[in-house]
Amino acid sequence: MDPDTIYHDGNRRLQDAFDSRRISDRLTQLTRAAFTEADKIYIESAIYFFIATADAEGRPTCSFKGGPPGFVRITGPSELAFPDYDGNGMFKSLGNVTVNPNVGLLFIAMHGRPQRLRIEGTATVSRDDPLLAHTVGAQLVVRVTARAIYPNCPRYIPSLELVEPSVYTPQPGSDPVEPAWKNFPQFADAIHPRQPTFRGDPEQR
Repeated sequence: MDPDTIYHDGNRRLQDAFDSRRISDRLTQLTRAAFTEADKIYIESAIYFFIATADAEGRPTCSFKGGPPGFVRITGPSELAFPDYDGNGMFKSLGNVTVNPNVGLLFIAMHGRPQRLRIEGTATVSRDDPLLAHTVGAQLVVRVTARAIYPNCPRYIPSLELVEPSVYTPQPGSDPVEPAWKNFPQFADAIHPRQPTFRGDPEQR
């Protein structure tokens, strides 16, 4: 990709201050707007990633998204989709998307072989996406159209051990496990009774 479409003046000033413009330009040769087969394999095997969003005034936030392998799917040459599961109801990240669609995603493997992949693009949020009928536990589906996909140096990733998946990850045929905080007295009058669990069968929607 053309470096001038990737970097702005702020990037360039620091690159020049640290004499890294040449290597930065060279790294843009690895930047792409369509997913490779290797990208697809890595993303669809991921059990978590991080997403950065900003509100209409540009004030950012970052959140963790997790699920079973395959909860993020490559749905087009430059598009991926992932479900939004029940959370604390604040909708900080997805609320931001509705007023500012620009997002940054970081896929990072901190167990096994260290690996990082960054994706920048625009996102949409839907309560009527057809993937809802095939995604256990989803209440919304987010689709991201990538404008820049590129690997990131993994040198500072610590070596961690994956012990077990989260017990809260939605599973077919199982009722969701409620987090303990929802039973705290200070939230008792603010928690709505859970609706019947949607398990991916369109007849249950």
